[in-house]
Formats: sequence, structure tokens, C-alpha cells
Amino acid sequence: MPNILIIDDNESVAVALDVLLSIHDISTLKASTPEQGLALLKSHQVDLVIQDMNFSADTTSGEEGEQLFTTIRATYPDLPVILLTAWTHLNSAVGLIKAGAADYMAKPWDDQRLITTVRNLLELGEANRVLRQKTQRERKQKRALETNFDLCQFIWQDSATEMVLNTACQVARANVPVLITGPNGAGKERIAAIIQANSHVKDGPFVVLNCGAIPAELIEAELFGADAGAYTGANKSREGKFEAADGGTLFLDEIGNLPLTGQMKLLRVLETGKFERLGSNKERQVNVRVISATNADLTGMIKTGSFREDLLYRLNLIELKLPALCERPDDVLPLAEHFLQDGKQLHPLARAALKQYSWPGNVRELKNKITRACLLSSSSEITAQDLGLPQAVMSNEDADLDKSALETALKKANGVVSAAATELGLSRQALYRRMERLGISRS
Repeated sequence: MPNILIIDDNESVAVALDVLLSIHDISTLKASTPEQGLALLKSHQVDLVIQDMNFSADTTSGEEGEQLFTTIRATYPDLPVILLTAWTHLNSAVGLIKAGAADYMAKPWDDQRLITTVRNLLELGEANRVLRQKTQRERKQKRALETNFDLCQFIWQDSATEMVLNTACQVARANVPVLITGPNGAGKERIAAIIQANSHVKDGPFVVLNCGAIPAELIEAELFGADAGAYTGANKSREGKFEAADGGTLFLDEIGNLPLTGQMKLLRVLETGKFERLGSNKERQVNVRVISATNADLTGMIKTGSFREDLLYRLNLIELKLPALCERPDDVLPLAEHFLQDGKQLHPLARAALKQYSWPGNVRELKNKITRACLLSSSSEITAQDLGLPQAVMSNEDADLDKSALETALKKANGVVSAAATELGLSRQALYRRMERLGISRS
């Protein structure tokens, strides 16, 4: 049962509130002075405070109530407070609402309005509590990952990314092939590097080959090496990526671009660890951990005959699916701040613009946009216009954020204004002002 603290020097007011709230299954604690109220806050679990604004006889300034509210706010920043007084001062009310008061009501109050406000605040308080627990749990998991594994300075905040990192670290020590799937620019190579860094061959080489960047007629030579004269222009023997990666990890990006002849030879290496250079009959033995990546539909390629089914089974013993950046939105701002240069900072509206954009080019596009903005901006603060994003939020400080963006952030934060404000890169007071202008209810 929720518990509400009533701080009012008028006993009849406290009793009336007690009766009203008890009818709605809400228990109360009562204090007649600010000192008693603060003492009860220390000794009891309180979900909401209803406080008077004047406690001394013949006092109507509200200063005592403002001081009490300020003390409660400083000590219990997430505790909702309803201000109640027979002497209504509009300027004081507006000021305290901006400072974080949940509501401001005049005596005599409207019972229905008071109960509705209390219920809404209690529901928001519960949502806030759940959100805090979730945030604390995520921070604990993040610290555990950072403490127990080498994450190669990987930047992330989103739980979807954390799931991929968890799995990557778990399978790192198993000497099995791993297939990382996801769109271009999402960071698949960084995940491969993390697997290498936490594997039994972490001290060995980490060799990268982009199968989509090498002409088809040269890809086998890149992989397996070639003896002199093996093909036109091969004037001397050269080692391939497998030899270079011996005792370590070979990361094959865009594996779907590997031609069928190369696929067959790759399958043999995965099964036996043996291969021959082009133009050579000498069999070579290597011990290489293979991690591959693709943004292609390998299953569809199997149906068209352009990818070997048996190779796919060998490659994806463990498959890690790295989501697109738009599917892990909590990563956007930490990554953007990581890419900032020369002491630059992001204006709040720039932060909001970054959050609203869909990032079809993923992390690679985000890095390019931030790097470009840092180079072109003459100010220490990057504005939304500096980012050059389509439909970017205006950089004018008086501009409103899009109403749907505010509503989306509030919904995601379960109505907790402070959490939504953080999400949008605003202060809570600035978000309250925009909500008021756009007609968005705090409940």
C-alpha cells in the first residue's frame, strides 16, 4: 500500500486528507512541522509528500513552505511533492513547479482532482522506481563486462548491443568459427576484435580481409598465398592471409563475396587446417580461428547456388546478430560524444537531432557526420545545423523540439520527465516548458 506524508500545522486539514486518502486505500503519515516531516522521511518509506506552505501563525508568504520543499528536493530528488496552501501566489507556484514540484493546489482543494493527481504521481513514481532499478541493473552488467573482459574500448549504452557483447565474450574462449551478421557500418569488425582479444589466441595476430574489396580472380591468392608464376604478374612467392594469421584470428568480412572456388578451399581449411598456395603442390598446415561477417542473405544465396550450404554450416556454428544503429538508439549519443574532436560539445538540439535521425549508414555514417561537423563548425558547440542531417532540428535555442519526439521520449521513459529530458538532451525545466507550449500532459 502506498504511503503519503502530510505536513500541515492545521490538524483538521491533516485529518481530512487522511480520511480522503484512506477511502482510496492509501495510508498516511502526519507531521505538523517541517522538522517532524523531515524526521519521518528519514525513518519511513514515503511515496509522496503533501505539504503546506505556511506553518507559523499569521504567516502567508509561503517562505517556510519553499524552504521545506527545497530541503526535500535536495535530499530526495525523485520524491513527488504536492504543495497545498490557502494563500495562492502564482509566481511562487510557477517557480516551484519549474524547480520540480509535482503540483500546486489551493485550499479548499477539489477531492477528485487531488485523488487523480495523487494516483497519477504514484503510478509515475512506481515507473520511475522500475526505471531506476533497470538502469542500476544495466550499469552493474556494464561494469561486469568492462571488468571481466577486454572490450577494446568499445563504446555502447544500449541493451541490444550489450546482449551481443555478452555472447561475443562468452564464445571468445571456444575455438569455433563465428559468423557476425548485420548491416554495413554497424561495427562487425569491432566485435570480431573483441572476440580475438578475449580468446586463447589473444596474443596471436589479428588479420583482416575484406572479401568484397578484392577482385574475384585475386581473392584466392590473398587468402592462401601464391608461388611465383602462379598467375600473371606473380613474380615472386607471397604468403596469404591464412599464413599471416597462423596462431591467431582471421577475420573475413563480406564473406558472401567469396567466389565458389574460394569457398571450397575455405571449407577444407576449416575442416583440416590444411591448404596449398596457388601454383604449389606443397600442403601447409595452420592453426587459425576464423571469424566471418556479412550483410548478405547467405540462406538466399544458397538457394540461388552462389553460396555453399556446407560452408555456411561451418561458419555459423555461433552466429552473432549485430543490430543496425537505429535498433540500438541508446548507443547514438555515447558514440557521438566519443567521436567529438578538439574539445567540441553537442548543443541540446543537436543531441535531439542525432536521436531522431534513422542512421541508414549506421556507426560509420555517425562518425562521418560528427567528424565533418567538428571540422566545419567555428564554435565550440556543435549545433543541429552543423550536422547536416535531413530534417534536422533547428539550431535556434528558442525552437521547439518536434511534438512526436517529446511524446516518444516520455513514453519510452514511462512518463518520468527527468528520464525523458536526459534522453532528449534537455534539462527537466526546459522539457517542462516545451511540454507546456505543445500541450503535452505530464501524466
